[in-house]
Amino acid sequence: MTVLEFGLLLVAGVGAGLVGSVAGLASLISYPALLAIGLPPVTANVTNTVALVLNGVGAVSASLPELEGQGRRLLRLSGASVLGGAVGAALLLSTPSSAFERVVPWLIAGASVAILVQRSPRELAIEGALHHPEHRDPPWLPLGTFAIAIYGGYFGAAAGVMMLAMFLLTTGEGLARGNALRNVVLGVANAVAATGFIVLAPVAWSAALPLAIGLFMGGRLGPRVVRRAPQTLVRRVIAVLGLGLAIHLAVQAYG
Repeated sequence: MTVLEFGLLLVAGVGAGLVGSVAGLASLISYPALLAIGLPPVTANVTNTVALVLNGVGAVSASLPELEGQGRRLLRLSGASVLGGAVGAALLLSTPSSAFERVVPWLIAGASVAILVQRSPRELAIEGALHHPEHRDPPWLPLGTFAIAIYGGYFGAAAGVMMLAMFLLTTGEGLARGNALRNVVLGVANAVAATGFIVLAPVAWSAALPLAIGLFMGGRLGPRVVRRAPQTLVRRVIAVLGLGLAIHLAVQAYG
């Protein structure tokens, strides 16, 4: 690990943490940064998942006021998220690396398209409030959380987008509380997957350290900085870059 690579991962981590505060897009910055320093795809994905634990810690610690009064919901959805994260991690560890390399371009492309066509979090929050004025969670919400957590444990790019959209449309909560809920639930799934990877998979610790530091800093700063950024523009730029990365990885995997 050179000083330049350490600095690249640190900066990428801060940027990923900040962007993750928009709608959970951290992996579309942090994962390519790990590929850029030469890590193979599976090792990069494993290392990214482990480093993202610190992003969750930073984001949750900055969202404590919004979590007040959501204790029962957090327990119910976190249980589903734990199971989903474990299933996703098991799928990754049981998938041959060559198969993973062929699947990743499609995952990134799908995540990028989802980001590109997603409505703003504010619009989703308004629609959710109209559909659920009494803030009653639908009975299938844990199942939806479980399904998204599987994807989060397996790869994770844009899992935060899917989770936030689901919470805003089904719980009737506003953006701040919905985003705080997403940070906890997806953070739990990521932590479960990371625990499995630490025990059973190759983690590039020299790369995980600077990335994790940056992700924690970005997660802490995100609620203050990203609120002022043009979120629609940021999402579109990241989506276009994600599609470019998907094409590049597809050429490598299928060429």
